[in-house]
Amino acid sequence: MKSAIEPLEGNKVKVSVEVEAQEFEKAVDAAFKKIAREVRVPGFRPGKAPRRLLEARLGKEAGRAEALRESVPDYYSRAVREHDVDAIAPPEIDITAGEADGDIAFDAVVEVRPHLRLAGYESLRVEVPSPEVSDADVAEHIDRLRGNFAELADVDRPAAEGDNLTIDLSGTRDGEEVSGMSLDDYLYELGSGSLLPEVDEKLQGVKGGDVVTFPSESTSSEVTVHVRAVKEKVLPDVTDEWASEASEFDTVEELRADIVKRLTTVKKLQASMAMRNGTIEALVALVADEPPKPLVDAEVERQAHDLGHRLEAQGATIGQWLAATGQSEQDAIAELRAAAEPAVKADLALRAVAESEEIEPTEDDIEAHLSRMAASYQLPIDEVRAQLERTEQMPAVRSDVKKTKALEWLIEHVELVDSEGNPVDRAALDLTDDADEVEAPEASETPEGATVPAPVESGEA
Repeated sequence: MKSAIEPLEGNKVKVSVEVEAQEFEKAVDAAFKKIAREVRVPGFRPGKAPRRLLEARLGKEAGRAEALRESVPDYYSRAVREHDVDAIAPPEIDITAGEADGDIAFDAVVEVRPHLRLAGYESLRVEVPSPEVSDADVAEHIDRLRGNFAELADVDRPAAEGDNLTIDLSGTRDGEEVSGMSLDDYLYELGSGSLLPEVDEKLQGVKGGDVVTFPSESTSSEVTVHVRAVKEKVLPDVTDEWASEASEFDTVEELRADIVKRLTTVKKLQASMAMRNGTIEALVALVADEPPKPLVDAEVERQAHDLGHRLEAQGATIGQWLAATGQSEQDAIAELRAAAEPAVKADLALRAVAESEEIEPTEDDIEAHLSRMAASYQLPIDEVRAQLERTEQMPAVRSDVKKTKALEWLIEHVELVDSEGNPVDRAALDLTDDADEVEAPEASETPEGATVPAPVESGEA
């Protein structure tokens, strides 16, 4: 078999393949053996009818057509591997010779993954929150802790956010009381948003004894609230006695030191996440061209597949999820596509960085990656490697590791600044010492909006 590659416009290549008649004859012979298993010939068991008899009954063209149908995809795949063609879509195949007899020749036009040339990736600037813990941060944390031990005291003043109101609440619709909309002697923290959407706004500034009536669009009813009392939180004094009661520490000084240590870990995590997310976002912003549709479609399919698996693990279905979120199938697909496009841009951009910086994974990098995969699947690493090699996925693994190393290179080279544009020392984000000494922060301490994007993996080389 001979093959050649010719670049075409529109991010496509033409793969030209020629197969000599003698080589193709093996495929024709295999095709007639397959036909023999499927065609009933009197006097012969299935699969035992000789080729010459089948040719006489069905014609030589039957075997040749079957051979073309079966072998051309294989010839194409061999040519693609030989020339390292990074195809991202099914090929359009045109057989140019050999349909009737003689040598076989065909052209396959296929879209390939584009190679980006990015300008400016060496000087990305990423804003991260300051990893430094301020006195105000510590004071706010201590005040939240004090709030757990607060007492409530009646006050004769207009209610403000954070006050607790003792209320009776009822709702009516067309003069009739609404079932399930009745609260008596209920303690409500103003500003908590735990009741109807209109409540916090309508009860601002009320005093004990006030009665407030207002229409509620969220319940399509008339709501009446009787304010029995306004109470404010009285926080305990910050003393060593209080510290020993509120924590495992004997003194306020020890408590403050622990809070600083915990908040430092949280802020470092927050800044590290922002650095990674921000690096990817800044890199994606450099990609001006729209990503190829086949790659976006494949990413949408991958995300939908992952979503289905996550829901299945929770005992739910896609249909139930759509109903719970109030989305149509089209809305969900549009949402996945909106997330898929920047993911594909990030994939292409990381490949470009790896190519420009000549980044290649070492065998130790590959081994570490396979080890993590094996741990994730709870399988021996040799079994994981064998399966990947058997399914010809090792090039994809190497490609994913290369992209991970490209992202690491970018993260090491981005300029880090805080919200005011001041430089942030990358070493200040190091969590090595903190990870062993500090427990994971409470949920209330997790930085708002902090997310860690999934590794950019395409599953293709």
